[in-house]
Amino acid sequence: MNIPSDLHYTKDHEWVKIEGDVATVGVTDFAQGELGDIVYVEVETEGESLDVGEVFGTVEAVKTVSDLFMPVSGEVIEVNGELESNPEIVNSDPYGDGWMIKIKISDQGDHLISAEDYKAEVGG
Repeated sequence: MNIPSDLHYTKDHEWVKIEGDVATVGVTDFAQGELGDIVYVEVETEGESLDVGEVFGTVEAVKTVSDLFMPVSGEVIEVNGELESNPEIVNSDPYGDGWMIKIKISDQGDHLISAEDYKAEVGG
């Protein structure tokens, strides 16, 4: 299981890469493995300001649909358009081309956890 040490994580299995006041967000390798083959990613919140914990989209796998939760508060400024035609890249490259959204951070909060803590959370 791949858990890059330079990222932040949530207990909801999202990863967060913070660069200045912009956060790039996706689902973790653990999450995509648990979901199985991802067939659809829906994010219709571009341009919206959402708070930590609010749903920003859904990911659909062969057997389940899961909500995606905001890891920080802010405005969704970009959605990965590649996921519309190639949702399976979330499975093949969750920390790279499989990113989901970019957020202009208004409040980072204090609930993001380190790679080490996330590894302990998922039993890695």
